[in-house]
Amino acid sequence: MKTRILTAAVALPILIASIVLPSYIPETVWIFVAIAALALAAGLFEFFSLTKKLELKADAAIAYFGATALTIAFIFNAPATDPNLLMMTLAGFIILVLITQTFRFQKDFSKMLGGIGVTILGVLYLAFLGGFLIATRVGFEEHPFLSTHLLGYFFLVLMGSDTGAYFAGRALGKHKLAPGISPGKTWEGLIGGLIAAAAFAALATFWFFPEFPYKFSIPLAMVMAGIGVLGDLAESAMKRGSKTKDAASILPGHGGLLDRLDSLLLNAPILYYFARIYF
Repeated sequence: MKTRILTAAVALPILIASIVLPSYIPETVWIFVAIAALALAAGLFEFFSLTKKLELKADAAIAYFGATALTIAFIFNAPATDPNLLMMTLAGFIILVLITQTFRFQKDFSKMLGGIGVTILGVLYLAFLGGFLIATRVGFEEHPFLSTHLLGYFFLVLMGSDTGAYFAGRALGKHKLAPGISPGKTWEGLIGGLIAAAAFAALATFWFFPEFPYKFSIPLAMVMAGIGVLGDLAESAMKRGSKTKDAASILPGHGGLLDRLDSLLLNAPILYYFARIYF
C-alpha cells in the first residue's frame, strides 16, 4: 500500500503539470505528447513480453514502425483534420505486416498467423487506441483550455473510479465480479468505482469544467468507469493466458505501465469523439 501511494505521489504531479502547463505555456504541449508516446511504447513492449511467453512471435521492429507512424498521424490530429491519413496509415501498416511476415515465417508457416495477429493487435491496442489521448491534447486548439479540461476530467474520473473501486472492494467486497478472469474484483468494488466516478465528474464540472454540465459529465463518467473495468478485465485475461501476475514491475506497487493503461486505452476514443460531437 505504501509503495503504491509513493509511486502515485511521484507520478501524479508530473502528469498534472503536463496537462495544465500548455494552457499557459503552449510550447509545453509536447511534454504530455512525449509522456504519452513513451508510456504507449513501454506498454507495447510489455504486451509483446506477454505474447512471448506464449511463444507467439510478434515482429517488434515492424510493430514499432507502425506505432510511430500512427503516433505521428495522431500528433497531426488525423482523426479530425485528415481521416484519410489515419486510414492510409492503418492500411499501409497491415499491408506491410502481411508482406514482411510472409517471408519471415518461411521456415515454419504454422507460426505465421499467430505472429501476424499479435503484431497487429499490439499496435491497434496501444498505439491506435492510446493515440486518441494525444489527439485530445493537440486537437482542440480552437477552444482555449478545452484540451486541458478534457484531459483533467478524463484522468480525474478514471483514477478516482479506480481508487473508489479499490477501497470499496477492500472494505466491502464479498461478491466476485468475474472470478475466472480477475479474482480480486467484486461487485461492491464496481459499485464503489461508479459512485466515485460520478462524484469526481461532479467535482470536475464544479471545479474547472463549467461548460460541461452535470447532466452530461456524470453519465459519461459512469460509462467510462464501466468501460474502464472491462478494459481492466481484458488485460487481466491476457495476463492470465500468459500466466503472468503483472505485465511488468516498472511502477512499484502498480505493476507495469500496461496495468495502468488498460482502463485508459478503451476510453481514449470515447472521450475524443464525445468531445468532437459535443463541443
